[in-house]
Amino acid sequence: MNLGISFQIAKTHLLTKKSQTLIAMLGVTFGIAMFLVMISVVSGVNKFLEDSALDASPHVRIYKEITSNHPSLIEEANPTGFNVIYHQLPKNELANIKNGLQIAANIEKEPSVLGVSPQISSQVFFNKGPIPISGQIAGVEILKEDKLYNLKKRIKSGSIEALLSNSNGILMGKILARNLNVKVGDKITVTTPTGSLKLVKIVGIYGFGIQTVDGVKCYANMSMVQAILQKDKSYVTDIHIKMKDSQAALNYAKVLKNQYGYKTQDWAEANSAFLAGDKIRNGMVIIVSITLLIVAGFGIYNIMTMNVISKMKDIAILKATGFDGKDIISIFLIQSIIIGFFGALLGILFGFGLSYSLSTMPFDAGDFLDIKTFPVVFQAKYYAMGMAFGIITTIIAGYMPARKASKIDPVAILRG
Repeated sequence: MNLGISFQIAKTHLLTKKSQTLIAMLGVTFGIAMFLVMISVVSGVNKFLEDSALDASPHVRIYKEITSNHPSLIEEANPTGFNVIYHQLPKNELANIKNGLQIAANIEKEPSVLGVSPQISSQVFFNKGPIPISGQIAGVEILKEDKLYNLKKRIKSGSIEALLSNSNGILMGKILARNLNVKVGDKITVTTPTGSLKLVKIVGIYGFGIQTVDGVKCYANMSMVQAILQKDKSYVTDIHIKMKDSQAALNYAKVLKNQYGYKTQDWAEANSAFLAGDKIRNGMVIIVSITLLIVAGFGIYNIMTMNVISKMKDIAILKATGFDGKDIISIFLIQSIIIGFFGALLGILFGFGLSYSLSTMPFDAGDFLDIKTFPVVFQAKYYAMGMAFGIITTIIAGYMPARKASKIDPVAILRG
């Protein structure tokens, strides 16, 4: 079998039927292009949502779990008896972490920890005028909080330094500020659940680009929040931790729970809805992508089959002049490889062009997410998969009809 002769014959077949060759290539091209666009966009969306969730939440959060499910004194005194209790009031339980500042200092010494931010958090009402708006105030050491969440880059107006120099200042989320119709320099009243009032000044407005944060949360100095809640300087309700490796936080949260006895929540648990959405989207992408590639494969197979059928007389003449079955198969396999290679290459270029166009297209997500253009991920492995699929599919699609054609009787074809 002479591959040089087989290649020349394959090239002649492709060039004499240019429209058929072009259609076969386009079948590969569009299948690969649509696969690349879909998987690039969905992967980009998943990565953006995951990054946004991780940016706005700690890798590990330590807090005291408050529950009303406590046994009564009668049940403790008579655990095996029949007890009837009416209108039991919930226990007045403090939400503070005992020795919270010391625990935070101990955790901060760990080499795997990037930063730790102890804080005191409470639900409050913000008033500017007669209508109160509910929200959350977090008393923090702002430089430690900045180390965890990079607040300086998220400031839209004002600065975090202004919070250090103003004991009654707050940093407010941009959506909450818009709802209250306030700006930097304005003063508002904060009302705590116990009825305490405090007049505070807005020294900065930040934006994470996540509605559930920007529309609810404000930062203040820890000492101010402790004062309005009438708590001492050691009162801490939460400890936020960022790890150098986010995956290490999953096990580290369990270690901290066993060590200190408080409730811990890792980033995966806190963002379980996002992660569930990622799995669903990834599953849909895999199903749709496989469907696209299979449909493209059947299209290529049909085109290659028609190509072989249209060349039956040529095959009969080749066999009559001394070409055996393996030579016939090699001719059509070479055609398949050429169609698959150039079709996949065009598909990669077309898919990249469409993906790049989407990545520069403006996208307005409103207040829900801070995103300017469509999130698109460009990963070499997807393009390698597309090229491999294009070539392998066309080889299989070309081999099956070529193998059948190699077994035909040339005399029967020439007589027919």
